Amino acid sequence: MERIEMSQEERDKLEWLKRAKDGVISQREAARRMGVSDRWVRKLLKRMKRQGDCVVVHGLRGRASNRRIATKVQAQAIELLKQPDWHDFGPTFASEQLAKRHGIELSDETLRGWMIEAGLWKPGARRIEQVHCWRPRRSAFGELVQWDTSEHDWLEGRGPVRYLVRLIDDATSWSWGRFVERDATPFNMAVLWEYLEKNGRMVDVYTDRDSMFAVAPRAGESEAERAAADRLTQMGRGLRELGIGWIAAYSPQAKGRIERSFLTAQDRLVKDLRLAKVSTMEAANTFLEKEYWPEWNARFARPIADFPNQHRALTPTLELAAILCHVESRVIGNDYTFSFAGRRYQIARQDAQAGMRHQRLRLELRLNGELHARYQQRYLNITECGARVAAPAPALPKPVRKDHNAGGKSSWMQGFFDRPSPPLWKAIGE
Repeated sequence: MERIEMSQEERDKLEWLKRAKDGVISQREAARRMGVSDRWVRKLLKRMKRQGDCVVVHGLRGRASNRRIATKVQAQAIELLKQPDWHDFGPTFASEQLAKRHGIELSDETLRGWMIEAGLWKPGARRIEQVHCWRPRRSAFGELVQWDTSEHDWLEGRGPVRYLVRLIDDATSWSWGRFVERDATPFNMAVLWEYLEKNGRMVDVYTDRDSMFAVAPRAGESEAERAAADRLTQMGRGLRELGIGWIAAYSPQAKGRIERSFLTAQDRLVKDLRLAKVSTMEAANTFLEKEYWPEWNARFARPIADFPNQHRALTPTLELAAILCHVESRVIGNDYTFSFAGRRYQIARQDAQAGMRHQRLRLELRLNGELHARYQQRYLNITECGARVAAPAPALPKPVRKDHNAGGKSSWMQGFFDRPSPPLWKAIGE
């Protein structure tokens, strides 16, 4: 008979059973020591007469589990994980993708053991990082939205996609975002526009102190003077016109929710885009909208239906195209023209009024490139004037003769009387 190696716990149980059998202790005491019922102790004592000491060893010891995964499934999973596209997958994300793409349902712990055995994963001890006191989440959906941009090689060199603009709700972690060409005001406005059309106006946004949102203080200007000046960036003006508050973070840890989500995206999203063979900006944004954000919000976000919604609807008076754009102010000239970006524009005759001259109008350079002029809540028809004819350059003066009338004064008499004169007789004789 094959010898069975007992664990220390099984040896202890066997000792209590033998003492109960010899009458040293009662069966009730043995049951208490073993953590089982009296009835089970009596059953074990009866079995000891037939099986001997191995009665404390579980009957399935050494037998394969009925739930054991087939060897061919393990081989298939390891073969997939050895492919180049899976070279940096961890056990958790790999188990999700195997189930999603190949129908191989495995727990992350089972896959972790297989990967360690195959040399595809090296377990490491977690290091204790500096503790940062967490700010409690807000209590409503739309009460506070964190907003930031992550610069990363999202397509791993397959295409020019480097900037991901993301908005994440503080209460629920519900997310939305887009890949953009640059981390600039127009592209961030476009992402905000899409968010507003989906959900409405949030109460506050939480961002860093980037120049897109905050105006740099002037030299020698105090914080009180800066607040009194109330200078706004284009983004700050847009948020104010929409009735959305702006809260500035003084450290990355202050907006840790979106910072941590970017770390997750730089791992998961990069691999998702790799498996989907995405190589263009358009395809990357399509993948975000149709696959990544729905999966993220279903897996990591809290159900928004469980929270009160504090988003406010977009009223007819709030025209997003007129707010989320570049706005400047110009003075109307006597000829009902104004200048912008090095060009001259003429107000249409039917829109011109006598009281317009020397008054200010609002210019809106829309995200689609169109220029609109608004005077006293009324849009004007404008046309670009023809290019101005450059004034002729003044003619250069004639070169001044060095020997005559230099600078308007004659110089030929200079030193005349200082020179010695000829004798008088000689002068008369000549």
